[in-house]
Amino acid sequence: MRVKRLFLGVMLLAGITSVGAANYAPEDVSASISLKVPGNDAKQYPLALQKMQNGVYSCQAAEKLPLDITRQVVDKDGKQRITVVIKALENVYFNYGEQVKTGYKHDDCQFYMPGFWYRRNLRSPKEAPSFHTSDSWLVREDRLSTPLTAAFNPALGKSMSVIRIDKFDKEALTTHKEGEVILSGETSIGYTGFENVDGMTVLAYGFPYKEAPKTYIRKLTLAPAVEAFQLLRKGDSISLTWELSERNANDFSECVQRTWEYCYDTNRPQSVDTPYTVDRMKEVMSNFFVESYVDNTPTHYYSGVELETATCASTDVAEVGFVGRTLLNAFNALEYGAAKNRPELVNSANSIFDTYLQNGFSPAGFFNEVVHYNRNFKEPAHSIRRQSEGVYAVLHYLNYEKQQKRKHPEWEKRIKTMLDTFLTLQNEDGSFPRKFKDDFSIVDGSGGSTPSATLPLVMGYKYFKDKRYLASAKRTVEYLENELISKADYFSSTLDANCEDKEASLYAATAAYYLALATKGEERAHYAELAKKAAYFALSWYYTWDVPFAEGQMLGDIGLKTRGWGNVSVENNHIDVFIFDFADVLHWLSKHYNEPRFSEFAEVISTSMRQLLPYEGHMCGIAKVGYYPEVVQHTNWDYGRNGKGYYNNIFAPGWTVASLWELFSPGRAEQFFLKK
Repeated sequence: MRVKRLFLGVMLLAGITSVGAANYAPEDVSASISLKVPGNDAKQYPLALQKMQNGVYSCQAAEKLPLDITRQVVDKDGKQRITVVIKALENVYFNYGEQVKTGYKHDDCQFYMPGFWYRRNLRSPKEAPSFHTSDSWLVREDRLSTPLTAAFNPALGKSMSVIRIDKFDKEALTTHKEGEVILSGETSIGYTGFENVDGMTVLAYGFPYKEAPKTYIRKLTLAPAVEAFQLLRKGDSISLTWELSERNANDFSECVQRTWEYCYDTNRPQSVDTPYTVDRMKEVMSNFFVESYVDNTPTHYYSGVELETATCASTDVAEVGFVGRTLLNAFNALEYGAAKNRPELVNSANSIFDTYLQNGFSPAGFFNEVVHYNRNFKEPAHSIRRQSEGVYAVLHYLNYEKQQKRKHPEWEKRIKTMLDTFLTLQNEDGSFPRKFKDDFSIVDGSGGSTPSATLPLVMGYKYFKDKRYLASAKRTVEYLENELISKADYFSSTLDANCEDKEASLYAATAAYYLALATKGEERAHYAELAKKAAYFALSWYYTWDVPFAEGQMLGDIGLKTRGWGNVSVENNHIDVFIFDFADVLHWLSKHYNEPRFSEFAEVISTSMRQLLPYEGHMCGIAKVGYYPEVVQHTNWDYGRNGKGYYNNIFAPGWTVASLWELFSPGRAEQFFLKK
């Protein structure tokens, strides 16, 4: 179902010009207001302008309405800031909206809604928002890492955007999630999006929120459209502000870069003031290593997968990488335990490495990635991502142990064999299949997870001094350059979705960064450029603003600021603390390119991700100290439980602890590549 064409052209932008050569004729912008009497269907009224004074216009409907609407546009630095003031003459429930014509042919355009929509979302299935379902979409602003929509026309080399600029400090509960809904109080959340009107693209925006043609309520579940109505009491008024701008861009990558810079400069997110130092974060999270340790199975592990937030009781699932990250946690526990004289952490970590060496491999020599011990079940398919993350962790372990004058020849043999196997598994184009079996048969040939293999290959080159691994790593990044980075197409790195996702761009940036560290001269400069290009896409998933929550939604009640948290993917529309060593990439790029935005925002991320640390008296809805939450539901979406302002009832602290630990252990990669 296409979004309803409810707006009529009216004179709203007379005399206002856009950035560059675009000029808006009076008929290029239209507006309307919908009014709802409880118990009745809403009625929509197109609006026309009557000039008042000082560039202010009165918005009038064909019949008298119980409110006054004024609209002013101020042109500054080539941008148009629109301020709409709505004053109620009687109690009224309203939804206000506007459209602006871009002048772009819809078939020519790609679209960008930060942290949610990239190009046409065609990597995503039809059960998630994408062009597979409709070529026109309106979404509530809190789905987006910045409340902005941009349309990019490659043929013209131009991108036009609309951003909401207001104080976001209110949210209200509703009793329904579809159809016409009346808010229980005041919200700050409006909507934004793009529509196809007679073959031409328009940007659409308004307040309060609406979603069409569908709303996205949980994983791979689209629901009917929703339109919210807010009460404006007699004599009260509300002011709404948007900004329109147009910028040049040679391709979609430049569109994302320039728009992210604009979003960052507009919102200027500041570091979050928390009392948690890095030492305090690690001290509290180290309790996860203590309480999650399982030692009555063939491989010992930290239970960090499929836990209930209500109990955090350990489960039978041992997972090497992805959401389990048991080997990386073991290295972290070993290093931390030795530094803090905590032998129990050292002993459990060593036991995990020892038992995985003895019992953690498949007949072909791959890690048994996911084992359910109670069911005696091993995941039959391997993934290049989990295998790579396991090798990465063990190489850090071996490097650390070598510095302590301890040798592990059996582990070295195992890892070298695995890296040699990687060389066999690698495709001619440099990519790796996403999933495969022990006999090397391919389960999923998608190359989106390829950059995860780059890290251990570059590390293996450094550790074993084997140039074959470096050559293989270079081929992976050649593939990334050809198929992901140059095409601005970052997809399917996360293993529980097939769609555009944050981790593909984050891993691509990190992979290029690792090769930059391992090379010199022109090669290093080339990899640095690739890292920077991918980094903008990764950054685009991270919030530059604070989403409001309603009273009674726990995350709001405990004061969560969302700036610096990252959305996950098109399919999984929640925020989390996935960062690992991407902060190091940002600091390195900041220094390399003299770009302070990178390092400044890395600090926003670092401080903001400390907020939900669970400790006595500040448990944040988690049952055990240090078990950092995972599925942080910040918008009208869930995995099936609890919804906005809460977590899903099942979570995986294995990876959250590992991610934050790496964030708070800066410079690991650079230290690994230092000459020894």
